[in-house]
Amino acid sequence: MTSGRKTKTPKSPTPAPVDAMLCFAIYGAAHAFTRAYKPLLDPLGLTYPQYLVMLTLWEEDGQSVKTIGERLGLDSGTLSPLLKRLEQARLVMRRRYTQDERQVRIQLTPKGDALRQKAVGVMQEIGSATGCSLNEAETLREGLVDLRRRLLKQPTT
Repeated sequence: MTSGRKTKTPKSPTPAPVDAMLCFAIYGAAHAFTRAYKPLLDPLGLTYPQYLVMLTLWEEDGQSVKTIGERLGLDSGTLSPLLKRLEQARLVMRRRYTQDERQVRIQLTPKGDALRQKAVGVMQEIGSATGCSLNEAETLREGLVDLRRRLLKQPTT
């Protein structure tokens, strides 16, 4: 005979709600950035990853594929087709190093260099879209760079 009272079974622990997770907030922000960049990059004929490659080359032309990959955190399986599309668009060209033919450097073409001028307003538009002051944006960026470093267990530079 039972007393009519139900015995509570202990609940197993559950993960935090998705909205409370830092990783989900960062994931959502990354997608929002990509969506915000799309209408700005479409007239330039660039995807967001291609834009990042072009930014690195506008900063320093003639970098090796390896250097670009390390700088952007892209593996060769992702970077090679991306560079091939940029080359087909005649924005960059691949050149083998004369000292070491195994290494390939990426150089801007005149068309790729000229695209720099058309891309000038992109950063300003994104800055405006965030609604952040320069100080707020810099603080957020520094925090995310530090978080990435810690997650990858990289030493402080």
